[in-house]
Amino acid sequence: MPTDSPLTLADWSTAYGDGAAPRERLGALQQRLERESAPGVWIALASRDAVATQVAALEARAAPGSAAARALPLYGVPFAVKDNIDVAGFATTAACPAFAYPPSSHSHAVARLVEAGAVCMGKTNLDQFATGLVGTRSPYGRPSSALAADRISGGSSSGSAVAVARGDVAFALGTDTAGSGRVPAGFNNIVGFKPTPGRIGTSGVVPACRSLDCVSIFALTVADAAAVLALVEGPDPGDPYSAFATGRARFGASVRVGIPAEAVFSGDAGYGVAHEQAVAHLQRLGHRAVALDFAPLLAVAELLYGGPWVAERHAVVEALLARDPAALDPTVRAVIATAQRYSATDTFRAFYALRSAQQALRAIWQQVDVLMVPTAPGHPRFAEVEADPLGVNTRLGTYTNFVNLLGWCALAVPAGFTANGLPYGTTFIAPASSDAALAAFGCAWQSSLDLPLGAGTVRPSPATLPLSKAVASVVVAPAALAAPTSPAPPWPASSATLPIAVVGAHLQGLPLNGEFVALGATLREATRTAPHYRLYALPDSTPRKPGMVRVAHGGVAIALEVWKLPLAAVGAFLASIPAPLGLGSVELEDGRRVHGFLCEAVALDGATDISEHGGWRAWLASGGASTAPTS
Repeated sequence: MPTDSPLTLADWSTAYGDGAAPRERLGALQQRLERESAPGVWIALASRDAVATQVAALEARAAPGSAAARALPLYGVPFAVKDNIDVAGFATTAACPAFAYPPSSHSHAVARLVEAGAVCMGKTNLDQFATGLVGTRSPYGRPSSALAADRISGGSSSGSAVAVARGDVAFALGTDTAGSGRVPAGFNNIVGFKPTPGRIGTSGVVPACRSLDCVSIFALTVADAAAVLALVEGPDPGDPYSAFATGRARFGASVRVGIPAEAVFSGDAGYGVAHEQAVAHLQRLGHRAVALDFAPLLAVAELLYGGPWVAERHAVVEALLARDPAALDPTVRAVIATAQRYSATDTFRAFYALRSAQQALRAIWQQVDVLMVPTAPGHPRFAEVEADPLGVNTRLGTYTNFVNLLGWCALAVPAGFTANGLPYGTTFIAPASSDAALAAFGCAWQSSLDLPLGAGTVRPSPATLPLSKAVASVVVAPAALAAPTSPAPPWPASSATLPIAVVGAHLQGLPLNGEFVALGATLREATRTAPHYRLYALPDSTPRKPGMVRVAHGGVAIALEVWKLPLAAVGAFLASIPAPLGLGSVELEDGRRVHGFLCEAVALDGATDISEHGGWRAWLASGGASTAPTS
């Protein structure tokens, strides 16, 4: 059975607040998942040994309850990953055993989450090759909605959505090309955040349509989804479609919201009435509903499966389809096989049609700030999908298929329940790079509704639903709200920032951190350098500061924190750095390079080599500051 109290990121953070070790809580969770997992949700659960290994590596980086642990935004938080996204140690199957392969490394998104302290509990089920919105096209089973056993989970990110709704994990990664990160959220009473294409790198993701694919995020609250997005967004050198860009921080107090002039619904779920109630609630919040003709948007939606973009799916499985066509689900095979009817001429004609539509539809954003649509027009039973698999799937994409083709972002959020008890979800859609503003709007929406989280019975507490610290810290006054021992939750960037690696007095909770935060800096991750550095306690500094230098031989890895500093504040920050310190290029343990504190070698005369401690905090904790000479 799903838990009555699914845990948010804040709940997991609180659970470790007294220094409790992740090994006990995550070990118990893993055993519960072995015993009680719902059918069809997981393709591969992490074994007890695999969880223990991840936790041991995490605790080696940061002891439970330590300042270093508090600097890891997802310390000990369990998450799941759709099985078309690489996680080292698990085979990637894309729900096709004949396609399976062992990845040599994490995907870009998973690597960022592990760096932030999260622990992967396993790989989740999906419509094979992420082809479908139903969640039933998999040899590993077909999960049902966590709130209605006779109705589909939605897909293709079926397992990820159900795992979050059941409280199996705090959040999960999915992918979204045609709505796969939104439809399952609506059917399971959770949040599905589909960012602007290119905002999250897709290296290490099995493509569906490479030019359109997005990594998406499922969570219980918008605040949690936004925090995860903030940790995984940014340039991805391994993804040629990576295109990270920032946009506005928020919409106005009264938002112009475009709704379909004639909304389309299907089936017996009762979504028509629920949609009307959601629009009425929107108006009670002081926003203005603007009826729009959605025909041009629906015409764009038809291009996705009724045009040559299906050939992108064929490019992924062409060899397998030729070698072993029976390895593919029959419906998936039929969908992908349609690619062969399109010529290169057809493809260019479709590109021209899309470009023309993109240009024309930009005018929408002069009329409204956000679009509001039903996440899906209905919630089918399994029997309906069996009777008409292609027709049902097509209808489910009515309000989702056009979004990625137009390069926009979208946020699926719970909006209530129908008269027969089914969850109803609405989706807000915004222009490209409006992810931060969309998240703030979604937080306000969710906080205005008294709804349970996922399939549980609990309601979110004020601590987990901004407008509280998570939103206010980025759209109101970050310096006033950030506390040295409890940094503001991560939030999607709304202005250009520069990653800055700090190793000493600017670390969270140390004397100069307040000055850093006052400039708008926000913590991104706690990590280490590559093993090429030495660290020294400098004499004659108040407060005490370290100096880090790169060396050709005998280097070690040094613990540090990477903070995001608004570009507008970089000049003021540089002016505050005293000699012999300065900013240079620092190599991190995963090979990335960021700007960070380095020291002039001439200043090391009389300094104490503290490299053996592995970091400034560890040296302070050893009592070194009280015994080392200051001159």
